Amino acid sequence: MYLKIHKSGNQMLVAVCDEELIGKKLKKGELVLEITETFYKGEITSEEKIIEAISNATTANIFGSRAVQCAIDAGVIDSGCVIYIEGIPHAQLYKL
Repeated sequence: MYLKIHKSGNQMLVAVCDEELIGKKLKKGELVLEITETFYKGEITSEEKIIEAISNATTANIFGSRAVQCAIDAGVIDSGCVIYIEGIPHAQLYKL
């Protein structure tokens, strides 16, 4: 899985996606989401590092079955809050 951390001040946005999803465009109605290299393609890393990053994030954007499962395992995403776009699981995290 790819992990990329975007920092701005004291905010940390974590982008995580399954490796094979980079470059894909997913459509849901009129909405088109692109899993871009510039936003998601950081380093390929372990589940442990991804869980740690998601746990410390103020915001996270997560695509793919393995990546979303890491967020569920970390206890920061409820499985009932996962949406599917063209069959691909997607979750977002916002800590207030």
